[in-house]
Amino acid sequence: MNKIGKRIIAMLLLPGFTAALAQQQAQQLSQEPVIHAFSIRQCLDYSHKHNWQVKNAMIDVLLQQQTNKGITAGALPTLSATGSTTDYLSIPVQAIPNPFSPAVYGILIQNGVKGNNGAITLPQGGFGTIAFSLYQQYYTSGGINLSQTLFDGQVFVGLQARKTSIDYYQKAIDVTQESISVNIYKVYYQLVVSRTQMDQIDANIARAQKLLNDTRALYENGFQEKLDVDKATVQLANLETQKHGVQVTIDNGYLGLKYLIGIPVKDSLVLTDNFSEENIKNGVLDDSLHRYEDRNDFQALLLSEKLNEYNIKRYKYSYLPTASLNAAYQKNAFSQTYDMFSQAGTWYTTAYVGLSVNVPIFNGFVKNANLQTARLQLMKTQNQLDDMKNSIDNDIAQARNRFKSDILTVDFQRRNMALAESVYDQTRKKYESGLASNTDVTNAQTDLITAQTNFINALYDAVIAKVDYQKAIGKLKY
Repeated sequence: MNKIGKRIIAMLLLPGFTAALAQQQAQQLSQEPVIHAFSIRQCLDYSHKHNWQVKNAMIDVLLQQQTNKGITAGALPTLSATGSTTDYLSIPVQAIPNPFSPAVYGILIQNGVKGNNGAITLPQGGFGTIAFSLYQQYYTSGGINLSQTLFDGQVFVGLQARKTSIDYYQKAIDVTQESISVNIYKVYYQLVVSRTQMDQIDANIARAQKLLNDTRALYENGFQEKLDVDKATVQLANLETQKHGVQVTIDNGYLGLKYLIGIPVKDSLVLTDNFSEENIKNGVLDDSLHRYEDRNDFQALLLSEKLNEYNIKRYKYSYLPTASLNAAYQKNAFSQTYDMFSQAGTWYTTAYVGLSVNVPIFNGFVKNANLQTARLQLMKTQNQLDDMKNSIDNDIAQARNRFKSDILTVDFQRRNMALAESVYDQTRKKYESGLASNTDVTNAQTDLITAQTNFINALYDAVIAKVDYQKAIGKLKY
């Protein structure tokens, strides 16, 4: 397997790729295949809607929107209605010490003070206790309760942080799309470059086939040995084997590209963009004035820093008092018979408005620990920002050096390939004139194949270098 084949397989066999690909195949067996003819731009646009990582990143935004609604609810009033009805099958009683003197106590006994289900019960002898009830058998109530937060520092900070949290997850979509786009660019253009490689292999096979035919004819006429025919046969077989291996790699590359952009495996994908060396050299931006803020990952880290600052502010506000307004309006009815909803029923109104203030005094240093933790998290994020700046500078410097080197290599390998082809043509002519041996032609063809392979590898290296360079400076179109 050549260098390109090893690279594309290494890039596509990411963790979970094989399992995810098998799952995707199983889910799509019942669907009709579709032919997709895509440019690189169409591949990128399609992946933004169908790649599972992008879709999950979009769901994260929706999840945060729901979280924000919950935060907003903390600042809005809460209103509830209540209602209940109770039938005391056994009416509760209460007991108090008997406050009467023995004389009064005796008079009460003589008069036999009694009541319905709540009669005063006077013990026989001594002071004892008096048992009585304040309940009626039936009790019904209904009302409305209102609660409104007037001041809670943590709630207000949460309201302030809502937009930043949404921006953070929106930026996460950009980071995900860019990461996937990098691989799409590399695989797409590798597959486009493979067209040139297949054309070269087909041309080499045609040359080898002609050489074999000529050598066999010369052998049959006694001008060549059987060994020369065998050498030509081996050369042709090697080229056909190479073509088969390259074709398998290309087929796997198409499977990988379809997976990246979210196309069903059984659908067909046709790449409509062409490739030339000018595609690599054109459109490269000057990075001398690059900005860190052009990088999506740097922007995401800046938003993370801002969220950490809100977190510190939230814990600072937890030291402040909280205040809330409470109000209620309620109707109650009591009766020994269940007639509250008739004209004879009497309802009693209760209504109030209250202000509650909670002043934190001591909670075991939990708030201080939370505040210090938030400050340390902010310090970590700031350190990451400093490190990312150095990392971006390093990425740009390395990508620029690789890109310049690979462009020079492409030019050199193109000239070397042209020279190898010229050497082969001249050797072939000498062979046809009897001035060169079959071995000379075979060696010249081997050198040509090596030069062609080196040129294809150089093209692909240059494509990768350009994609990495544009990503490093934050100018990759995704």
